[in-house]
Amino acid sequence: MYNKLAENISKYFKNMRLKLKDLKPYHIEGFYKSLYEKGLSGNTVLHFHILIRECLQYAFINDLVLVNVADKVKRPKVEKFRASFYDIKEIEKLFEVIQDNECKLPIMLTAMYGFRRSEVLGLKWNAIDFKNKLISVQHKVLETKIDGKREIYLSDKLKNQTSNRTLPLLQQAEKLLLDKKDEIEKNKILLGKSYDNRYLDYVCVDNLGRLILPNRLTKNFIKILRKNNLRKIRFHDLRHSCASIMLSNGVPMKQIQEWLGHADFSTTANIYSHLDYSTKLNSANTMTSVFAFSQTQEKEMDKTQDLEQEIERLKNIIAKKEDEEYLEWKKQKKSEKKILRCKKNGL
Repeated sequence: MYNKLAENISKYFKNMRLKLKDLKPYHIEGFYKSLYEKGLSGNTVLHFHILIRECLQYAFINDLVLVNVADKVKRPKVEKFRASFYDIKEIEKLFEVIQDNECKLPIMLTAMYGFRRSEVLGLKWNAIDFKNKLISVQHKVLETKIDGKREIYLSDKLKNQTSNRTLPLLQQAEKLLLDKKDEIEKNKILLGKSYDNRYLDYVCVDNLGRLILPNRLTKNFIKILRKNNLRKIRFHDLRHSCASIMLSNGVPMKQIQEWLGHADFSTTANIYSHLDYSTKLNSANTMTSVFAFSQTQEKEMDKTQDLEQEIERLKNIIAKKEDEEYLEWKKQKKSEKKILRCKKNGL
């Protein structure tokens, strides 16, 4: 990454033919503006800013310049990262279309374990413990350019201390690895001396025994998505997909941190907190239970109101009935008086 940043910086400022002492803040701001116009995010531009400032600080300390002009440039604003990911149905579809692809193994292992690209390509057979069902991350494969020439960098030094981790060997992963072992042995017999024996320790090799390199894996992954009309994501987003699937199935954030090999919990929380719907749902259920008393009170009030209404209704019925009986009685009395009056008059 450092070499790529340096290459872009050098290319931009070389065309300006500036001397170091003539560099001004607006020159650097112009460079940042060109990066934004290319569609780069604030996070990426910040990487350029950090590198430029470090270089100019070195020049300042060694009296090559009077001031570090990068300190006068507004630091690019970091944007909150929202990880893109596949859900389990999309992962299932992806697995279906890569069965005959040379990159099947690294793609599937990355989706299952959330490996970084350098980690999955750096897997060695001695990191797979078939007896105790364990898989260890302890080596990486990087690819870079030095003076325009591609270089492969193999190292046991991972991104951070927690990147070195040992995880349970999933049944599906074990079958994939055993099948790969058989495939390698068959290819060695079939190709004989033509088989590349330099990478016998590595898991992710092609049919000729050549190590699958990072750029090759990424380009192959892009072709797979395009060819099969799958939603476009980055290869690294398979790592995010793994985390999101774990979260959606109730795996605690702390365990996901350990699974992915993040240096600290905040990294995991910052990236995946917006996906942690299950935790939010549990919180909502808790608060619903806590405030259930208000619903109970409302229900009791509703019951009381219903009862009062029913009593009032019955009172009205009784009153109406009493009125009808009174009128009937009054009518009867009136009739009796009429009969008595007639008798008195001898009618």
